[in-house]
Amino acid sequence: MTLERQIVTMSEDTRRTTVYFDGPIHRALRLKAAETDQSLSELVNSAVRESLSEDATDLEAFDSRTSEPNLSFESVVKDLRRSGKL
Repeated sequence: MTLERQIVTMSEDTRRTTVYFDGPIHRALRLKAAETDQSLSELVNSAVRESLSEDATDLEAFDSRTSEPNLSFESVVKDLRRSGKL
């Protein structure tokens, strides 16, 4: 990592935390960081951002379906049985 890149990273609004990885995962992250010229923090931040983005997409989908009726599993199974699909 270049000095310029370190300065940019440290000047951003960042917080420090401790994360414990299983040995093989840590080794894979170190290798990926070296191959992609990124820090472990950059890799982890990117993965967390992606995960949170997927969560936000899921929440939007749930919100868009709030007007749909709630069906219990039991009623769906009974309807499938009645219709001969089970």
